[in-house]
Amino acid sequence: MPDLEPRLLRGFLAVAEELHFTRAAARLYVAQQALSRDVRRLERELGAELFVRSTRHVELTPDGQRLVPHARRVLRAHEELAAAFAGPAGHARPLLVDLNTDGPSTARTVLERARELAPGVELMARFESGLTHAAAEILAGRLDVSFGRAGGLPAGVRARLDRHPVRYEPLAVLLPDDHPLAGLETVPLAALTGESVYAGAGNPRTLEWTDLAEALFEGRDIKIAPPAPVAVGKEEFRRVMAKTRNPVLATVDFVRMPGSVNRPLVDPVPLSPLSMVWRRGVHHPGIDALRTAAAELAAAHGWLDVPAGSWRPEPLTSGTGRG
Repeated sequence: MPDLEPRLLRGFLAVAEELHFTRAAARLYVAQQALSRDVRRLERELGAELFVRSTRHVELTPDGQRLVPHARRVLRAHEELAAAFAGPAGHARPLLVDLNTDGPSTARTVLERARELAPGVELMARFESGLTHAAAEILAGRLDVSFGRAGGLPAGVRARLDRHPVRYEPLAVLLPDDHPLAGLETVPLAALTGESVYAGAGNPRTLEWTDLAEALFEGRDIKIAPPAPVAVGKEEFRRVMAKTRNPVLATVDFVRMPGSVNRPLVDPVPLSPLSMVWRRGVHHPGIDALRTAAAELAAAHGWLDVPAGSWRPEPLTSGTGRG
């Protein structure tokens, strides 16, 4: 018998109780495709068909009915184990949440809403600057949650992370305020032809961001600016960029810098797929609150909508696949 991941059993129970994949996926805040994939994987590992599926109907097979009480006992034991190592008075330990930057961001908006939803859970912000580095910290147990483009991580790292789609973030370019393009309200990608744009080249913490820029600039005669000293903090970043004077690839809500302007990119509108990631199999009420907050905000603000004619390196997905 293989070692069964609690996540697979949790997905199975949600479908068993809802008898509807779409409702079960919404309940778990995962994509229906990811949930279906998890159920199929569980069926393969058990060597049993658990559901009879049709276009209009889902029902448990005899093997599925037999699994239900066992799955509930396993998940209850898993929750009891987690509670045994919780903090004083049964409270969950603080959750360390990387926001990437100490400034306005989608991740900060999600964190602030999660704190409202779960006031009794301690959600501690951290600022690791780059998902490549943050993912390694998560897998080492020194960090719990981060946000970024998971599709830019190595496949072996992605396979050890769970993730929740948050937003397709529109990209922008940060320009010195006396740059010829600074007077435009939006900057067409073609206007950057011949420019060298800074996108974290040489920074081992942000490889997923440089990879995004390379994909976006390919065939457009836009160069990746050479490595610059890795700056820690807003003031150091501003100072280094003022010396190099290269445009900087950023998101539309990137922190505002003195002496520069942030202009959305258009024609096409490039999108960066932003996911929330955490170590596979870890469960914590703070993660639940963050996922609920992300789903609520995405629905309210259209964060997961893809505008016609936009560009993106890959689709957002839940679970452990590409995206």
